[in-house]
Amino acid sequence: MLNILAISGSLRATSTNSALVEALAHNAPSGCRVTVYDGLGRLPIFNPDDEDERTPRAASELIDAVTRADGVIISCPEYAHGVPGGLKNALDWLVSRDAAVAKPAMLAHASPRSLYARAALAEIMRTMSFVLYDGGLEIALLGKKPQEVEAILAEPANVTAMRDALMAFTGFIRAR
Repeated sequence: MLNILAISGSLRATSTNSALVEALAHNAPSGCRVTVYDGLGRLPIFNPDDEDERTPRAASELIDAVTRADGVIISCPEYAHGVPGGLKNALDWLVSRDAAVAKPAMLAHASPRSLYARAALAEIMRTMSFVLYDGGLEIALLGKKPQEVEAILAEPANVTAMRDALMAFTGFIRAR
């Protein structure tokens, strides 16, 4: 059983990115468990002086979750042509740890317009030594109301796309 950690880079209650990672967890194929990380909003601002024995509990929980995962999926919005601060903060807590080193990662997108954030996030993650899967997933949910998002994510073609993306990602993980 492969364990994949899915992280939404959005704190918004009705986030399309959060809906996407939840749908990935719900549609995980057999042999794959997707767990959604929900602690982004509880992380204190990264401070290198608070590492090692001073690492806050919320940061330790994130580090442990990434360490235990066989792979990581991140879905995030784009704010001002960049990665949201909360997600960048979470990644900063991982920088000096081994959790990200050689960890397979995949990006998932709920908006076709988040091109700057995609490029920035990919650069950050490569710099941290994540191993990025070249494939990914994009399901256009931008601007949709929660009921519309739910209906779009339940469409058979999108369920198939999610399962196919997860199967391809698990194949990537297993091949490493």
